Amino acid sequence: MDKNFRVRVLCGFGLLAAAIVSLFTFDGVLFKILFGIFAMISGMELLSFFKKTAHFKNVVLAIFEVMFLIYGSMYVAQIGVIEIWLLIFGVCSYDVFAYLFGKAFGGKIFKKSRPFPHISKNKTWEGTALGLVSSAALTLLLLAVLGRSDYIYLLCGPLALMGDLFESYLKRQFKVKDSNEIVIKNKFFEKLEFVVGGTEGHGGFLDRLDSLAFTGTILLIVSAILF
Repeated sequence: MDKNFRVRVLCGFGLLAAAIVSLFTFDGVLFKILFGIFAMISGMELLSFFKKTAHFKNVVLAIFEVMFLIYGSMYVAQIGVIEIWLLIFGVCSYDVFAYLFGKAFGGKIFKKSRPFPHISKNKTWEGTALGLVSSAALTLLLLAVLGRSDYIYLLCGPLALMGDLFESYLKRQFKVKDSNEIVIKNKFFEKLEFVVGGTEGHGGFLDRLDSLAFTGTILLIVSAILF
C-alpha cells in the first residue's frame, strides 16, 4: 500500500468522522457551516490558479466553478440531515468505488481503458462504470432502509463524475496538478491543508468539494424545476 493511498484512506475516515459529528450537532447546522467554510477556502485555492495564467477561457471556467461552490453550499444549507446523508453517500460511494475498482480492474477488461484521456488520464472504464453502478445500488439500498423515495439522489453518481471531470479540465486549462499546489507554499495554508490531507500531493479543499458542489448545484436546479 503506497503512502498516497494510506493518506487518502486516513483523510477519508477523518473527514467522515467529522461529518458524522457535525451532522448530529444542532440538527446539522455545524455541518452546513463547515461546508460553507470549505467552499470559501476552495474559492481561495481557485483564485491562486490565476498566478499561473489568466486567459479569458480560464476566467469563464473559474466563474462556473465559483458558481458551483456557491449554489452547492446553498443547496446543502436548505436541505435536512437525511438529504445531506443521501447526497454525501451518493457522491462519495461513486468516488470511493470508482477509485478502488479502477485500481483493481483498470485495463483488465477493456484494453483501451481510458474514457477521458485528455481530461483525467487516470480514470478507467472499469472504475467509472463500476463506480456508477455501486453508487446507484447503494443509494437505492439506503433509500429502502430509510423508507424514502427521493430517487433524485440516484443522479449523485453521474453528477459526481461530471463535477470531478469539470475540475480536472479546469486544472488542465490552468496547468495546475493539484488544487492547492500554489497556496500550499504559504505556511498558513500548509497547516490548513493538512486537515484534508492536502500536503501529500493529491489535492486540497477544492479536490474534496468539487463533486459535492457540482452535484448540489444541479440538484438545486432540478429541485427548483420539479418541485
